[in-house]
Amino acid sequence: MPVRDMPVRDVPVRDVPVWDLAVRLIHWILVFSIGAAWFTSGQIGVAHEYAGYGAGMLVVARLVWSGIGNRYARFGQFLKSLPVTLDYVRQVMLGKAPRYIGHNPLGGWMVVALLSCVALLVLTGWAMGTDLLWGYAWPVRMHVTIAWIMVGLIALHVAGVLFTSWQHRENLPKAMLTGKKPSAEPGDLD
Repeated sequence: MPVRDMPVRDVPVRDVPVWDLAVRLIHWILVFSIGAAWFTSGQIGVAHEYAGYGAGMLVVARLVWSGIGNRYARFGQFLKSLPVTLDYVRQVMLGKAPRYIGHNPLGGWMVVALLSCVALLVLTGWAMGTDLLWGYAWPVRMHVTIAWIMVGLIALHVAGVLFTSWQHRENLPKAMLTGKKPSAEPGDLD
């Protein structure tokens, strides 16, 4: 049944915990750090470096938390195989994508893409200041290119969150603030 024809829930909705405090703090502080790095990129001083290194520490924290956090924090829970992810894309295009309690397959891979971009930005930013690469243009070009890729990924991420919120009639930004989502219904996936 197309999403727009879905019946409205006629029973009270119970919220269930999904994203723990550590995941939410890392997410929102990372948003702030990336924003700070972006807005200080053309300035003289250490603010850009501090924002970048802070973002890098958050990536490390998120990787550690993926091993010790709750089940929805674990990469193994939300990273799906290529065939499963492509099938999910097909279902999205048909308007029949299932609701996931945690990250859906595209959302899971977006986490990996965004964290990888941040890690590459930190690495290239650090490399530009080393004696070996100081003054060369290619590390700067690489850093800037990755930064623009990151902007594109952020735009796709926000669009995906808004689309999925609309498609499943749930407020995903609110869930990333509160850590809770409406309880599962038949057909929802974990």
